[in-house]
Amino acid sequence: MNRVLLIDQDRATSQSITLSCLREGVAVRVAETLCEGVRYLLAAPVSVVLVDAGLIRLSPAEQARIFDAVAPEVPVVVMVKPNAPLEEHVRFEIEGFRVTPKPVDPLEILAKLDSVSLPTAARRGAAARVRALCG
Repeated sequence: MNRVLLIDQDRATSQSITLSCLREGVAVRVAETLCEGVRYLLAAPVSVVLVDAGLIRLSPAEQARIFDAVAPEVPVVVMVKPNAPLEEHVRFEIEGFRVTPKPVDPLEILAKLDSVSLPTAARRGAAARVRALCG
């Protein structure tokens, strides 16, 4: 069974994603803070983590270290505002996160995960590879 962990404080987004998933038989756990999300990741397996970029006050590198320590094999999709600058996308992608503008379709994300084996190891090594290439 697919299970989504959504880390977001926006109730409208949370309700929309939850209802969309439940209609398709996908379980959703909503956490309003990173700490709640980490506790859930430690307690139950998930297929994908959706996290609001504006919610977390850590750098992308710090976030990558947290998710690698808690759930190294779980893909993490960072949701950014639709008008977010390109630099914000790039900072997260350098650390190996997948980035998508809000609102997201979690079922589309799960379908991509099922149809394509997306490596989570990219998150762990992306920054080191970029630094090695760019000096």
